[in-house]
Amino acid sequence: MHWLLLFIAGLLEIGWAVGLKYSQGFTRPVPSVLTVVALALSMFFLALAVRHLPLGTAYAVWTGIGTVGAAALGIILFKEPAGALRIMCIALIVVGIIGLKFTASRPAL
Repeated sequence: MHWLLLFIAGLLEIGWAVGLKYSQGFTRPVPSVLTVVALALSMFFLALAVRHLPLGTAYAVWTGIGTVGAAALGIILFKEPAGALRIMCIALIVVGIIGLKFTASRPAL
């Protein structure tokens, strides 16, 4: 359940990050309000998740989901560069997120 809350928080982070682009510096009212709402909800779900997950892991996974999602949507929606090196770096972030998920409950070596 806590990982699901964290995943929802990450999706909302993608929403507010993309919303920043659509709000055009908070000059467009509807995208601006949606961006702020997504930001607040993202923080709320992150706060719920860190009640039971390690803070460092939860924060890294949350920002990783947001980073990967925002980068992917930047490529899809805003025609940002999608070179092989950029895609490979995004894939490395995904590998890091997966690694953190599976090592979160293991004791330190």
